[in-house]
Amino acid sequence: MKEKSWFGYQRSRDFIYVELEIMTDKNKVIRWGIIGCGAVTEVKSGPAYQKTAGFELAAVMRRDLMLAKSYAQRHKVVKFSDNAADIINDDNIDAIYIATPPDSHKHYALLVAKAGKPCCIEKPLAPSYQESLVIEQAFKKAKLPLFVAYYRRSLPRFNKVKNLLESNAIGHIRHISWQLSKPANVIDLSGQYNWRTDKNIAAGGYFDDLASHGLDLFAFLLGDFQQVSGIATNQQGLYSAFDAVTACWQHENGITGVGSWNFGAAARQDIVTIVGSEGQLHFSVFDEIPIILTQGANKAEFVIENPENIQLHHVGNIYQQLINKQQHPSNGSSALHTSWVMDEILAVR
Repeated sequence: MKEKSWFGYQRSRDFIYVELEIMTDKNKVIRWGIIGCGAVTEVKSGPAYQKTAGFELAAVMRRDLMLAKSYAQRHKVVKFSDNAADIINDDNIDAIYIATPPDSHKHYALLVAKAGKPCCIEKPLAPSYQESLVIEQAFKKAKLPLFVAYYRRSLPRFNKVKNLLESNAIGHIRHISWQLSKPANVIDLSGQYNWRTDKNIAAGGYFDDLASHGLDLFAFLLGDFQQVSGIATNQQGLYSAFDAVTACWQHENGITGVGSWNFGAAARQDIVTIVGSEGQLHFSVFDEIPIILTQGANKAEFVIENPENIQLHHVGNIYQQLINKQQHPSNGSSALHTSWVMDEILAVR
């Protein structure tokens, strides 16, 4: 017996409904197109859309047509283009994944919303809260699903952290701290252009690219932020964006937090500590080190590896929402909140 699901979508000025007939979840295929098939899509995300049952990576776009063709051939994707509109407006493409630099997210996102298709956007949602708000409101108005690639909310290792916190493994949660630092890399020292450190694209530099992951994760683990303040500066003068940021905050439930991000330090460090009334949790946002739980003299370690394609669970959860109506943990609303936190830290007004 056929089961039916409905996507509402808007094309031009007409609002029409397309019926997606589903024999079983396994047999239903949603065809995705990628806008911006760059490095992040090679292993982290692109293959996840191919490995998720019910999804098909059907088209890719890149401004350099030869690079788009190379990606399509290597990943066995049928269609490739150097024109985003060609992919977005293709009737044979059901949903769009935007994996371009953040300064172009709003432009492409509004095209996808106008085309009436579900969308996943790379993080951060946009370079500022105001641009993020425009995107979120466009999809909300069109009643379209919007997902954002804060994939740590779907990873088993961080769901384990959440489970430990919710089971009161460290008692009442009091405070969280995060120290992330790394030396300047070869590109930084060479003066070669890097969009990640161009203040016109990412005012916070590596902070925008990296800290957004952790701050979004903390909202997932501990609840939304209520008060946030920060200091941002450029200590090295190697590029136009900020390279040193510190912040303090309070979550709505009273938990306090501090963070420090420095991209000109002597050595790499990435450690999060959550302090509770009965113990502590230690883990890394980016490194696959064990999660360490201490309760007085007792200590436990949890080793949970990430999948080869790190967005695999994130993409799988997109399917679960589109077909089975299970709410995805990372959506436009949650990503908008993270954008607000980032703006508050960088004192963007």
